[in-house]
Amino acid sequence: MTTYTEGPRSGTARAALTRRSVVAGAVGNLIEWYEFGVYAYFATVIAAGFFTPRGGGAAEALVRTYASFALAFFFRPVGAFLLGRFGDRFGRRPALVVAVLAMTSATAAIGLLPTYATVGAAAPWLLTALRIVQGLSAGGEFGGAVALMTECAPAGKRGTYGAWQSLTVALGLLVGAAAATLVTALLTAEQITAWGWRLPFLAALPMGAVALWLRLRLAESPAFLRARQEPVAEGAGGPEGGGGGGGGGGAEVAPEGWRAQVAEGGSAGRRAGRGVVVVSTVVLGCGRLMAWSAAGYTFLVVLPTYLQQTVGRSPRQALLATVVANLGFAAAILPAGRLSDRMGRRPVMVTGAVLAALAALPLLHVVQDRRSPVWLMGGAVALAGVLVGLLAGPGPAMLAEMFPTRARHTGLGVAYALANAVFSGCAGLLITELVQRTGDPDIPAYYVVVTCALGAVALATLRGDDHRRALRE
Repeated sequence: MTTYTEGPRSGTARAALTRRSVVAGAVGNLIEWYEFGVYAYFATVIAAGFFTPRGGGAAEALVRTYASFALAFFFRPVGAFLLGRFGDRFGRRPALVVAVLAMTSATAAIGLLPTYATVGAAAPWLLTALRIVQGLSAGGEFGGAVALMTECAPAGKRGTYGAWQSLTVALGLLVGAAAATLVTALLTAEQITAWGWRLPFLAALPMGAVALWLRLRLAESPAFLRARQEPVAEGAGGPEGGGGGGGGGGAEVAPEGWRAQVAEGGSAGRRAGRGVVVVSTVVLGCGRLMAWSAAGYTFLVVLPTYLQQTVGRSPRQALLATVVANLGFAAAILPAGRLSDRMGRRPVMVTGAVLAALAALPLLHVVQDRRSPVWLMGGAVALAGVLVGLLAGPGPAMLAEMFPTRARHTGLGVAYALANAVFSGCAGLLITELVQRTGDPDIPAYYVVVTCALGAVALATLRGDDHRRALRE
């Protein structure tokens, strides 16, 4: 018989655990996205310092910089699987401690790297190696933090508590933008190129120390402790089984496919069947994340470089537009999460995907037009951020509801990492390369339209009552 777990019930100890899980889980994600934001904001400087040998062009170097950016994303699924298996076996807390240590160390080390002018061809390889470490740690970070937050959330509030993980994406990007703005305001262009770009990366050290302290004081998820103590039920939770809070659309995950122990007497054929269901659930999760991943990176991360390289905006204008977009994103996340607890994940996320597909081209034309008044450009990028927020708010809870406790860290982490590797990590590389080859400045909008339209179809397969179902053990 399939068993289920609710969030913590009322009580001072439970409430304290819930608050600590949100803070400790979210702070590592903030550092992760702070670094990715800083890397994107200083992409042109990094390209010149690490990927431009004598005679190399600026556009070619930028493509190589984004290739390094994308490579880190493709190591995320590896990190999600390795740290996910570790977290599903030994606990969310130790996995999150390892993730924040690796992320902080790699980010600070980037700030100390020698450039191409100093060590030649070794410079881009050293940078890429650190980006790989970041990709591995980031891959395990999301699954563990979301599993912890949703497992500790009060009943009926998984959308709200999971949304805090998405909010730290916006906060991390905003803190990164603030650091980049401060550096560009206080230093000259020559100073930034020479050494100023390093300062935001080194600032990750004190941030990481705070995150590590919080996670070392964190108690383990009660749902994980219960699931580890209870025996595995053979035959529970198949594609149609158990009545569990799975992902809907006839693609429920089979818990046993992920469990360390398989009940005696299970045939190889039955285990292989469960494996197919697991893979299909992860693929479905990627499809449901497609719109969030693609639109989020296009509007929130790729935008500053696009505005400088393609539209001709100044670095300060590009940073300001990015800050406004992220403010709109941050403002929408928690309300979207709360709304999904009342209405369901499906209507909120489908609405976000459809609106993003419809609005992408008009919004891009506003920011491309140099005659657009400041208020109109600000409104356009803020609206773009709001639409991404409608997807990001319910997204973590939606993923957590697709997987059982014994596989939640691994399952949702791998789905999230694969979606980001394919639709986010390649966004900058793909958009920059296509704009360069075709000369069409509308490429970012086309990318958002296609991915959001397909994502809306995948999101439509969600069941309407997933938000009311208990998480499956």
